[in-house]
Amino acid sequence: MNLFEKIFNYQMMMRLENSGTFMITSQERIWLKTMLNHPSASLAFTPVTLDKLQSALSGEQTLDLSEAFLEKARSREKHVYHPQLRALRRFIAKQSAIQLSYKVKDERIFHNEMAFPYKLEYSLVKREWYLLWFHMRHRAMMSTKLNKIDAIHALVISPERVRQIGADIERLLQKRQTHAKIEVVQTYNRELSRILYAFSCFEKQVDYDEQRETYTIRLTFMNNEAEYVLSKLRFLGIRVRVVESEHLQRRMLDSAQRALARYESTE
Repeated sequence: MNLFEKIFNYQMMMRLENSGTFMITSQERIWLKTMLNHPSASLAFTPVTLDKLQSALSGEQTLDLSEAFLEKARSREKHVYHPQLRALRRFIAKQSAIQLSYKVKDERIFHNEMAFPYKLEYSLVKREWYLLWFHMRHRAMMSTKLNKIDAIHALVISPERVRQIGADIERLLQKRQTHAKIEVVQTYNRELSRILYAFSCFEKQVDYDEQRETYTIRLTFMNNEAEYVLSKLRFLGIRVRVVESEHLQRRMLDSAQRALARYESTE
């Protein structure tokens, strides 16, 4: 494909994206229709959306998966989809406050707490959905598992109050954020895409020094995510080095010293 074809294809894709058009292949259409036959599809979509999708795919075939997969014994399944996701997503999109009833670890229940939800997160490790919300009475940031939520009710507040809460959330998030500068060792510049992929879940900025031929990655992450960043740094090994963040430098030095200590001579 020559340069002009690439430019044309890029322009076409941008126009389709701006017009709200999404292109999918015939295999993707067949797979989507097959997935719509799953019982959880009625929970994941509203009846109107489900009818539109089924109508648009009425002429497509479905995959027969009955003989393609053999399911072995397994532990109790945790479904990725949660019934409250749709309602919470709408509250967050509309910037609406809610009255939240939820349980904590000792099974105590808090009823009708005034909450302002601002984000949904999914933990791949625990396979759990979390609601991140602002406690309007205590002015504190909260995190609650969706399976600990008992009830959700809409709460009407003024637009001025919404703006004030948004500013409070932004201020508290800024306090919890920290930064680190990570330099890519010049020998491994060709592996930049792999290195960036390791930090794909973080906000980052990449700078290039032409004289030194060195890439520098500026990471922004929450204080409680430092251990995860350290795990990625250890995974990348000699490809990168931390040039700014005293905490990360100290922890990496400690890890290296502990590793070297295992191979010290015992004579």
